[in-house]
Amino acid sequence: MKRYEVLATQLANDVRSGRIPIGSKLPSLRQIIAQHGVSQSTVFRAYYLLEEWGLIRAEERSGYFVTPGAGVKETPSSTRPASLAESAKVDISDLVFSVLEAAKHPGIVPLGSAFPSPLLFPSARLLKSLAQGARSLSPWSTVSDLPPGNDHLRSQIVLRYVGTGVSVPPDEIVVTSGALEALNLCLMAVTRPGDVVAVESPGFYAALQAIERLDLRAVEIPVDPTTGLDLDALAAALEKHPVRACWFMTNYQNPTGVTLSVEKKKALVDMLAEREIPLIEDDVYQELHFGRERPLSAKAFDTKGLVMHCSSFSKTLAPGYRIGWVSAGRFADKVQRLKLMTTLSASIPAQAGIADYLQHGGYDKHLRKLRTAMRAQLASMEGALARWLPPEVRWVTPSGGYFLWLQLPDAVDAMALHGLAIQHGISIAPGPIFSATHSFKNCVRLNFGHPWEAKIEEAIRVLAEILKDPAVRANSGAGTAA
Repeated sequence: MKRYEVLATQLANDVRSGRIPIGSKLPSLRQIIAQHGVSQSTVFRAYYLLEEWGLIRAEERSGYFVTPGAGVKETPSSTRPASLAESAKVDISDLVFSVLEAAKHPGIVPLGSAFPSPLLFPSARLLKSLAQGARSLSPWSTVSDLPPGNDHLRSQIVLRYVGTGVSVPPDEIVVTSGALEALNLCLMAVTRPGDVVAVESPGFYAALQAIERLDLRAVEIPVDPTTGLDLDALAAALEKHPVRACWFMTNYQNPTGVTLSVEKKKALVDMLAEREIPLIEDDVYQELHFGRERPLSAKAFDTKGLVMHCSSFSKTLAPGYRIGWVSAGRFADKVQRLKLMTTLSASIPAQAGIADYLQHGGYDKHLRKLRTAMRAQLASMEGALARWLPPEVRWVTPSGGYFLWLQLPDAVDAMALHGLAIQHGISIAPGPIFSATHSFKNCVRLNFGHPWEAKIEEAIRVLAEILKDPAVRANSGAGTAA
């Protein structure tokens, strides 16, 4: 093992034995250096490894503390990622939770957030629609609005599909508690424990968590920040593995922001249809396009009912309402039953309120205003990055959504950068949380979905200073990059 792995293992043993009690603060950097005769960089990397194992958490300007329940966890026997060519059992949740927990503290500059600013949404007008929707509910709505969901809302969702030239029957729509539930229900509908699922790399960490929770295996398909999903690699994976389902984002992919061309979307659907493999399409950012027209979904090319198109209003209108849906194709009945068996129903008043807003609230006018704000925020973010970051930092300008995927110099350790940034009151999303094999060690995702202000500019400047710190430089290779 490397020196930082040896140190992390020693500290983990101290935690589990009770020598470092639950909830206590870890020894200071100076104490660890003096006690173990190691460098500052070695200590930082050991602490970040302990975060990956879920044993400690960072608290802003306070240091690192032992997490509750740390005494019952097992240290992984190896920290080396599995080969990308093989299907792998996923173990990502501890790493994701450690990153997300560190970013929850008040006052953090939310560059690592997965959500746009709630200040960009028409909260007052939504409340008016919520009240109107609630008044329109009949006493029987508690039964009639059970899955597949509120008829008025499903009709309005169908009209959104018609706007892109896609014909979707209302009985194919199942309303869910956000898009994430829709995606999870789809995965449950088409897999059983032990099955192999093809996912993007880098890809949305919640997909990896769902695969982990359902005891599935993941095979990672590379995503290029410019061209998107590697269809040749997917074809090779389908030949090699018994893939039961694919979970992909075709528009403004999280984290890279890339959108598949129309030709690649059609080729993807055709490739999977030939093999009768379901595609779970995560399309929550489709409405956040910067061009004149909404991009087509893969669902537009589905002729066999194999594409399960999932989206929500959380990223564009009402995050707290938790209203999403899936156009589930041939799997609609199964998804509907799973919804009834798990969470029974999405909020009935929220369904009615969203339906009223879609019909009367000026949704398209709001979306135009939201897109204008996002474009301006992207320009401000890119300007700040160009001013402050070294020229070797690379990214591709997205045509929608609100994420930038940064490839840092090869020697940079994104987890170390994340840890130091948190200590300065800044959250970022480090690359390893977007991979089943903890790859992309020199990449980070930044969120430009918040109104630009001086503290964001200052955060970019501080990140540039942190990048100069030897503590963020890896002792060995940086691993896979985008």
